[in-house]
Amino acid sequence: MNFDLKDKEIALQEKLKELFDPDSRSALEQMHCEDTQQIRDHLLQWLMTLGRTGYLALGLENGKDSMSTLVAQETLATVSPSLFLSVEVTVRIFGRLVASFGTPEQKNEILPAIKQGRLIGAVALSETGMSIENAPLNTTALSMDGGFEVDGSKGHVVNAPIADWIAVAGNWEENIIFLLIQKDAEGLSVGQRLSTLGYNGATMAPVSLENCFVPSNAVIGPFKEENPLKTLRMWEDQILTVGSLGLMRRSFDTARAYAKNHKTGGKPIMAYQVVSFKLAEMLTLLQTAQLLAYRAAWMVETGDREAGVLVHCAKVFCSESAEGVASSALQILGGNGYVQGNPAEEGYRNAKYLRIAGTSSEISRMKIADEVLRNE
Repeated sequence: MNFDLKDKEIALQEKLKELFDPDSRSALEQMHCEDTQQIRDHLLQWLMTLGRTGYLALGLENGKDSMSTLVAQETLATVSPSLFLSVEVTVRIFGRLVASFGTPEQKNEILPAIKQGRLIGAVALSETGMSIENAPLNTTALSMDGGFEVDGSKGHVVNAPIADWIAVAGNWEENIIFLLIQKDAEGLSVGQRLSTLGYNGATMAPVSLENCFVPSNAVIGPFKEENPLKTLRMWEDQILTVGSLGLMRRSFDTARAYAKNHKTGGKPIMAYQVVSFKLAEMLTLLQTAQLLAYRAAWMVETGDREAGVLVHCAKVFCSESAEGVASSALQILGGNGYVQGNPAEEGYRNAKYLRIAGTSSEISRMKIADEVLRNE
């Protein structure tokens, strides 16, 4: 297992860092608003900018660049968690769904637009909540001339209010299919944007379909087994794991800078053992989480048969560590941390989503335990 960065990976990492100078970072804050059209406009600008660096093409079509992708993803996740989530849902979930399972015609229509940053995508999986494991697919498609008529509803769909395309998971004659639906399709209704605890620069909303016609050439599948759903969930878990690394880095850097500059008793608070030990614990969690996340990515890239369970391990450890590191950062910042508007406070709110979304911590533990029992 080789974690050495290649010249190409280092170059891309430097490009991303150059993009997010102090002026750019202040522009990112404009995504934290209530106007969904403004969020969409800013997201498209950033997508086109990222497209020129090659970031959007990473692992999109071959799915074999897990290590290279993770290096770049971690850089973006550290700079802007909300931008990271919106971009990754578009590229590494919606885009990979089309690239891995779509028809040649679908790929030709959608993938170039994704690579160039001209398209925002969303994927609607679970009917209620954020986990598909305990919620059966009740969205149904009925065959009709030239396509399908779809009825159903989905909750908590990231990018739904601003997406050009929404891929909806549903059932057709006991088979799983994905329906590619454009934003202005008749019968598609996107609910009001949800007011969420964290990731305020991203958009999330429920989606409902009533007698929504989807032409046959906009359908991916059918699949007799749930393997595509499991694959999408693994991609989502990998993204949330990297998001956790970004949150930890932001929280740690904020706490360390504050501890160096804030004084009490005539000296920086970092000079006090209780603060320095807390920072040491935070850094230990961050470094350990990085190692586990990179190992999981390496196993996915090499096709290791235990890759799936290690992705669950990484998701649990990294997401829960992110919450712990953010909490410690708030403790170090004291009253300043309790006031909204700093990365540690934002990270603490964001971290809860990481534990709930994708495969939740509780369900991940069940899957890990099942794997342990199976190997006895």
